[in-house]
Amino acid sequence: MKLDSAGDTSLLLGPQEVTPVLEENAGGRSPFLLTCDHYGRLIPRALGDLGLPESELTRHIAWDIGIAGVAEALSKQLDAHLIAQRYSRLVIDCNRPPSAPSAIPHVSEATLIPGNQEIANDAIEARRRQIFDPYHRRIEQAIDARLRKGVPTVLVALHSFTPVYKGSARPWHIGTLYHRDTRLPPLLLKLLRAESGLVVGDNEPYAVSDATDYTIPVHGEARGLMNSGIEIRQDLIAGPAGRRQWADRLARIFVEIEATMREQRLLPA
Repeated sequence: MKLDSAGDTSLLLGPQEVTPVLEENAGGRSPFLLTCDHYGRLIPRALGDLGLPESELTRHIAWDIGIAGVAEALSKQLDAHLIAQRYSRLVIDCNRPPSAPSAIPHVSEATLIPGNQEIANDAIEARRRQIFDPYHRRIEQAIDARLRKGVPTVLVALHSFTPVYKGSARPWHIGTLYHRDTRLPPLLLKLLRAESGLVVGDNEPYAVSDATDYTIPVHGEARGLMNSGIEIRQDLIAGPAGRRQWADRLARIFVEIEATMREQRLLPA
């Protein structure tokens, strides 16, 4: 295992690194704005492998397995703008307030992260400034531009979850996550529960809060946007067929939700 967290932290993302923000379909006409905080599992070269073997860096502790393919396909099918983040949540978790202890985890599930132990403040700041900030700044800019143009905007944060966490099996196939805003989640729950054979979580396996989440509280609730998080169980989307199936299902459901919202005048007709 290679671990190199020393050196000039101002060069955390040098010219050889890819940018943290990935975008698809920026001109999409859908009211749904898709975000994907844990899309990728890249690690800046300056950090080596954070002291972890490859077997750990492909697990759910490093990224949301399978959600990248679902997000990309859903963006195309809905004609929706997707903004995603390419770097591993082990470098910095882009769905955590930067001040939260779990933003740069010392331990994830039961795995000690050697490269995250006793990090200097300037190194912490470099991760935030070069990965977290550009991602959330781009989401903010996209929302600002849509609102200026009068484009209806509904924020949907896409995630996936491990089927077993700390030894406990999770029965849900999919869950909706929300906090203060309860306009979109009931529509999602109703249509998902109408699907044959699905176990659907209502704020399961997680619930949104200001202390543990960033994207929905900051970009959704604070901006007054209708919003919901979606969590899909990772074993269901680990392969291409599963990812296609879930993207197809969600696209069909979101088309129906958009029509319902327009009928209810939650969106302009």
